[in-house]
Amino acid sequence: MKQIYLDNAATTRVRDEVIEKMQSALANCYGNPSSTHGFGRTAKTAIETARKTIAKYLNAQPSEIIFTSGGTEADNMILRCAVRDLGVDTIITSRLEHHAVLHTVEELEAQAGVKVCYLDLEADGNPDMDHLRTLLESEKGKKLVSLMHINNEIGNKIDMEAVSALCKEQGAYLHSDTVQSIGHYTWDVQAIPIDFMTAAAHKFHGPKGVGFAYIRKNSGMKPMIVGGAQERGYRAGTEPFHNIVGLEEAFVLAYDHLEEERQYVSSLKKYFIDSILKAFPEAKFNGLSGDMEKSTYTLVNVRLPISQEKALMLLFHLDIKGIACSKGSACQSGSDSGSHVLSQILTEKELKNPSLRFSFSIYNTKDEIDYTVKVLKEFSKDEKAPMIS
Repeated sequence: MKQIYLDNAATTRVRDEVIEKMQSALANCYGNPSSTHGFGRTAKTAIETARKTIAKYLNAQPSEIIFTSGGTEADNMILRCAVRDLGVDTIITSRLEHHAVLHTVEELEAQAGVKVCYLDLEADGNPDMDHLRTLLESEKGKKLVSLMHINNEIGNKIDMEAVSALCKEQGAYLHSDTVQSIGHYTWDVQAIPIDFMTAAAHKFHGPKGVGFAYIRKNSGMKPMIVGGAQERGYRAGTEPFHNIVGLEEAFVLAYDHLEEERQYVSSLKKYFIDSILKAFPEAKFNGLSGDMEKSTYTLVNVRLPISQEKALMLLFHLDIKGIACSKGSACQSGSDSGSHVLSQILTEKELKNPSLRFSFSIYNTKDEIDYTVKVLKEFSKDEKAPMIS
């Protein structure tokens, strides 16, 4: 049976070069980076080299890069410490954010009395910039805006330059969950003044369990995890050296091959869109995911003209055919609540049709897309699609 992985927005295959780098680190560099002997110094030097490398690509300072266990921890750290240490009393965000942000601000609202303002959305799912300006001008006290650069479900790409300019004008902090962005788009934190960003290595062919937070110098942030002086004092605990060097390797490879790999993955997305519309002329792309310019080149979220009853078995059918992707609608099997993103931008009637997120990488091919579209087409016609009793 074919094995086709089209769920790269969830996680990616680790590059062979990254695995080799990590294996070497595990075998040969096992000293504690906090130890002062040669074994420890070797590990510490490699970690600081990784920090400098990442900072260079982002046009940041090495001290502004803090290694974490991933994007969720980094988002939590930034939002919670902004309230605790910086005196933020109003957070402006959108209901389309990742739960790492949404659930954190909900807790801050309930436990710390923070006022949370949710932006109005355009029909395509992008935040209403006029409403953002209104909120920034009307809300008093210290404000933080938290908006993801690229939505992980519908791929919308927001204008961070415009958002950052508005935040700077109004004296508000700006945090962006850039987990779907880092490794796929270039960033210059001086050209686009942003206070806080987050990244996860496993979104750009690195290992799981490691990421980083960008925290602008002299922000006033204090540690969230205490017990040691690691990570400039921001995050106590022995650093996962092998993961950090794996992150660095994946990061460098992503940016050194960015243009050629972006062109290839973009061609896959365009081919998928054309193939789906040929097979399903009534198919719709959720948010801006069908727009090659206004959404990320790595994913599409498509709503198919398949009945609600059959939709319950669609993911199961794809799985037994060897195809991995993600659901994106309330009527999908295994989900009681459905997609919080799609529920904000689709009507109740639209939510009854199945929505699927397909996300692509350098390891995918047009042949895999042909097979996937063929399976979808056959399923839509087959009234005897497999059912679970």
